[in-house]
Amino acid sequence: MPSLTYVGTTFPRVEAVEKVTGSAKFIEDLCIGPMLYAKIKKSSIPHGRIKSIDTSRAEALPGVRAVVTGKDFPNRVGLYLVDRTFFAVDKVRFYGEPLAAVAACSEEVAQKAVDLIEVEYEELPAVFNPQESLKPDAPILHEDLGSYEVVPIFYPVPGTNISNHAKTRKGDVEKGFAQSDLIIEHDYYVPQMQHVTIETHKAAAQWGFDGKLTVWSTAQSPSTLRQLLSKSLGMPLHKIRVISSYIGGGFGGKAGATMEGLVIPLAKKCPGYIVRIVFTREEDLQCTMTRQALYARLKTGVRKDGRIMALEYKLIWDGGAYTEYGVNIVRAAAYSSSGAYDIPNVKTDSYCVYTNNPVGGPVRGFGMCEMQWGIERQIEEIAKKLNMDPLQVRLLNGLKEGSTTATGQEIENSSFSKCLKTAADAVEWGKPSQGKFRGKGIAGLVKAPAQPSNAASSAIIRINEDGTVHLSVGASEMGQGMLTAMCQIAAETLNIPYEKFAARVPDTDFTPYEWQTVGSRTTYCLGHAVIRAAEDARRQILELGSLELGVPVEEVELENDTVYWKNDKSKQVPLRTLVDSYSKPTGEGIHGPIIGRGSYIPSKMTNLDPETGQGKPGLFWTFGATAA
Repeated sequence: MPSLTYVGTTFPRVEAVEKVTGSAKFIEDLCIGPMLYAKIKKSSIPHGRIKSIDTSRAEALPGVRAVVTGKDFPNRVGLYLVDRTFFAVDKVRFYGEPLAAVAACSEEVAQKAVDLIEVEYEELPAVFNPQESLKPDAPILHEDLGSYEVVPIFYPVPGTNISNHAKTRKGDVEKGFAQSDLIIEHDYYVPQMQHVTIETHKAAAQWGFDGKLTVWSTAQSPSTLRQLLSKSLGMPLHKIRVISSYIGGGFGGKAGATMEGLVIPLAKKCPGYIVRIVFTREEDLQCTMTRQALYARLKTGVRKDGRIMALEYKLIWDGGAYTEYGVNIVRAAAYSSSGAYDIPNVKTDSYCVYTNNPVGGPVRGFGMCEMQWGIERQIEEIAKKLNMDPLQVRLLNGLKEGSTTATGQEIENSSFSKCLKTAADAVEWGKPSQGKFRGKGIAGLVKAPAQPSNAASSAIIRINEDGTVHLSVGASEMGQGMLTAMCQIAAETLNIPYEKFAARVPDTDFTPYEWQTVGSRTTYCLGHAVIRAAEDARRQILELGSLELGVPVEEVELENDTVYWKNDKSKQVPLRTLVDSYSKPTGEGIHGPIIGRGSYIPSKMTNLDPETGQGKPGLFWTFGATAA
């Protein structure tokens, strides 16, 4: 592998100066026009029909400019399963569900108005445990589930509370158990969890007099959010602009469409004004996506030599009141259900189940940590009962190059054994613990980005007139250093110093399409798009250099600020000369500005068979291990 100059080297972050000086703009800093402030009325019961919402007293309060309810904005939204509305319409499904919103001259007035809104309910039985929700006599949360639009890789069961049933079948699990000398079976439970990002959810919207909607959001997915709003509102994409400011943490909870729709109908009633909402910490806990709780039963069969022969997994996920995003976590858990191990016989049923709990959705790991925790616990039990080293059991069964996952996908590149050995060496595995520490533990993990096969990335590189570079991408900067990493990749490809690059947060009017900033996919997917954009720009520079130097293009090189002839570096031309309206000696103009374009879309992924789950769902598989 050739040595790298910019990738793998530490540089100041692109946004570092802005953040350490306090000049970085977050949504709460937004003040670019006349402002109104929004607050929401939330449900005081977990399940019930809305008999009436009286907003008259709120509307009469001085300083109030607009009040909206679900009747004003009944449009559904959803990334995978279109089952959610921003405001409850006719029925509430969880405690704290938004019912109405107020826009006023201040947050204080807006809150006073919200307190004046009166709601009358017909309370309905509620269910909070997904296992109870599966029972035939459980209250049905979504009577219209069968009519909801759904991406055809998910399988809701109308007439029940199951919004997705994902299956994985590999080999013959009963035969595998028959070949086993030891069978272990346990129940596992993992509770809900909130992201608790340092910045709560925030959004602002402005409805222009020209009918154009501008949304400022803490979204991890500006391009996808624009698509979802376009579909929900029935508006063309060029009439919707989404700006993602700097984000104070996302961890999955700000993916897709979250709470932007709470201010959009208010903005429509107050054209020209920017209507902003800032969730309190309590509202963040109540009204935004949580990690889904998991109830699981795992059965594993193993030979006495430690070889795992069969795995049967039943996963029941608490999807909460709406599962438009959560259904994909359930799918990902099913196709990853053998963990980091090569198990010949696998049977998995993974269910996403409605309950009257807060909305379930993505959190870091996307269900992998919860699901694989059960597998790792049973490997410890297997090692104990067989009197084997837990590390050796993992090494014996770990996925290697040529191994197949639960879906039959072949592993092309596995670092699992290396990860395990490195982690074990770090804690001196096999040596007695010293001092107060009583023992040592080790665990493995594998993860693939849970993205559809058409999840695209794109990048644009502009070479400025002085030879500096502007990189334009649509991914969100949440503190993970994405902008810096992309500039490093572009600098490496172009062979132009990192310090000459600039990049900014996404704005769908000006930055290219990016599916979502989720799933550990950005460096890989967007990075490929940046490489291609940089290669495109580099090709144009070298072609111009060939004309200027009078040598074949394959003999031209670009380094730092200079384009030169490989055979004689003294024959060179400054980069800025080529990019600043280059013309021939005769005065004839040529080429124009250099703009590099690049895009990337996965090419190896396939859909999964609905009955067996067989296919290629993983763009790549990332292995890890931890020891303590």
